Amino acid sequence: MSNKVMIVGTGNVGMSYGFALVNQRTAVNELVLVDINQDDAEGEAMDLRDALAVSPSYLKIKSGTYADAGDCDIIVVTAGVPQQPGESRMDLLKKNASIFKDMIGQIMASGFDGIFIVVSNPMDVMTHLVWQYSDLPQERVIGSGTVLDSARLRKYIAGRLGVHPKSVHAYQVGEHGDSEFALWSSADIGGQKIADLLDAEELARLEDSARKEAYAIIEKKGATYYGIGACLATITNCILNDENRVLPVSNFDEYSGIFNGFPAVLGRHGVKRRLGLKLTTEEQEKLNHSIEVIKEAISEVDK
Repeated sequence: MSNKVMIVGTGNVGMSYGFALVNQRTAVNELVLVDINQDDAEGEAMDLRDALAVSPSYLKIKSGTYADAGDCDIIVVTAGVPQQPGESRMDLLKKNASIFKDMIGQIMASGFDGIFIVVSNPMDVMTHLVWQYSDLPQERVIGSGTVLDSARLRKYIAGRLGVHPKSVHAYQVGEHGDSEFALWSSADIGGQKIADLLDAEELARLEDSARKEAYAIIEKKGATYYGIGACLATITNCILNDENRVLPVSNFDEYSGIFNGFPAVLGRHGVKRRLGLKLTTEEQEKLNHSIEVIKEAISEVDK
């Protein structure tokens, strides 16, 4: 394996991910940047290469085209057109679906046989479409899921209880969007249930803060990208190092037949298994609702 990664889309999200790879120890050996604006992709590659003399890892970095995808191990898709004033979410989805169908077709024509990581929004829907368009096995198509949302939740819990975020085990699950929710029944710190430490009102406040943080950041600076960039680097290293780490990526759910964010074991060949967590009745109802939100959006693409 060459540990070669391609980033499709050299906007803020794609390049925050690229910068995160350069600034930490990574298993990635080669990074290819692809964008509809080829000059931008080359400029970003040049800028990243300037950091190599002082970065903790060394990797080859270049701009390229979909033709370079053939021997890639992972392709991270961050591309997509932004929503325009007066344009509905479904208008945007249909437009991006058309772009993705052509893009994935070109990538697969190169002989690509690796793993897709999809970041473009609406992420769970686009992950499902990439699976359909690529015809790859479901375990090798992954969305960034609720990894970032869960990191935000852990941050808030850690701040409230005075522990390190890495000591918090808690997940936001479901759609990466307004219908996501926290799995409080399995959330703990060192084996102690968080639901036993905080009352229902405070749990709801922490969950809501994690769900709405993106809106707060966008209101203040226009977009979010550093957090997801770091999360993507974590997902990438987890796969390339065959870590068998549990992350709430968007993965295929046999029960619903769609992709949604839920804890799964990740390794060299993608999703090894989706965890069979026991949910409360209320949590199952929330997950069912979130699944229906995603399904409805998928059904609208072909209308």
